Amino acid sequence: MKRLFIPIVLAFSLAQAGDPRISVLYSRFTLPNGLDVILHEDHSVPTIAVNLCYHVGSASEKPGRTGFAHLFEHIMFMGSKDVPQGKFDRWLEAAGGDNNASTTADRTEYFENVPANALELPLFLESDRMGFLLDSMTAAKVNAQREVVKNERRETVENAPYGLAPILVYENLYPPDHPYHWPTIGSMADLSAASYDDVVGFFRTYYLPNNASLVIAGDIDPVKTKAEVEHWFSDVRRGPPLPPRPVPVARLTAEKRVVQEDRVELPRLYMAWNTPAEFTPGDAELDLLASVLAGGKNSRLYKRLVYDMQIAQDVSAAQVSAPLGSAFWIVVTARSGHTLTEIEHAVHEELNAIKNKPPSQRELERAVNQYEASFLDRLENIGSTAALLNTYVRLTGNPDYFNEDLARYKAIDPSDVQTIAGNWLLDEARVVLSIVPNGKKELAATKESH
Repeated sequence: MKRLFIPIVLAFSLAQAGDPRISVLYSRFTLPNGLDVILHEDHSVPTIAVNLCYHVGSASEKPGRTGFAHLFEHIMFMGSKDVPQGKFDRWLEAAGGDNNASTTADRTEYFENVPANALELPLFLESDRMGFLLDSMTAAKVNAQREVVKNERRETVENAPYGLAPILVYENLYPPDHPYHWPTIGSMADLSAASYDDVVGFFRTYYLPNNASLVIAGDIDPVKTKAEVEHWFSDVRRGPPLPPRPVPVARLTAEKRVVQEDRVELPRLYMAWNTPAEFTPGDAELDLLASVLAGGKNSRLYKRLVYDMQIAQDVSAAQVSAPLGSAFWIVVTARSGHTLTEIEHAVHEELNAIKNKPPSQRELERAVNQYEASFLDRLENIGSTAALLNTYVRLTGNPDYFNEDLARYKAIDPSDVQTIAGNWLLDEARVVLSIVPNGKKELAATKESH
């Protein structure tokens, strides 16, 4: 028996005096096969965004068989039972729409943007490959996309300046049995070793309606849209429930230093720490710390390294949030004639300054304002809103988590940032990676740099 379709109406009340809440109107239902569906009605522009998220990424893979999730992102465009190869893009373009996809460690998203009168087309396309991809999948198609992905890895990793850096950082930041240890794109050896049966098994395990959530946002009639979703997706068979997978705790207990020679002109320093998981205490504080350190020309690291000392070309910092454990990054490219030892020493002093004394109220307010402006800017785009709805339902169970998300940042005071920095950004629990020009290991950061 299908769940009743009960619209959950949440007022958008920013215009009301004294009420700063952000809420998004949505309705939600679940098909008998387990597909979770969220509808968001917005008639400001006659377009519709469709965002289908499979709750599978490279974290669902196993050592020795990595890269499947990303490989599948490519295979999903190779045709299905009623969609000949090459027609997926062509039919959408003919209707005035576009589409794309992306894979991370934790999810794979497929999304289309179409005129309001063309909604049934992406629903038909997505339902056909969800339920009937294997009807047209062949070993030849798998081999063709395997080679495409291997070429993508060559372009973005092996042959790209500093391309190995993220892989080296995560290999050292997470233990070998942790699902963030290996890259989403997979290894060349694993991509070569994947058999046709391996690929089919991966699809049958994870590409299920009961392991997916579908968001449709924009110029829609919710009642009509619900009927169209039922029409196109109800015949897709439910799969067996996925058992919970235990994930080891990732927290370094010693510093790791890595030096990698590369075909680059300037040395670059990477520093990374294990940090709290997405939406858990400490995650938002580290977001704001990244902004205080490197969010614009008035930030601490930019002002000191690039402007005052003039020893760096660029500097960035980020809290890379993820549900199984996040990572805090600082990345600095040295100017010609300077070493990464100089860079690390200055970075270390700025981190200690934060640990010893909270950032000023003005610094924190600027960081919060920057985040809020970026957050609200995303809500101006219906495709971004659809993606956020899907992110929230996957990670929190609540599609309308917009206000709660933003409130995390507004509740932080300077001492919170100081405390989190002191608790998590430890010298003895980090990865320090130096990427240096070939034959110039002397430019790498040394342990005596602070």
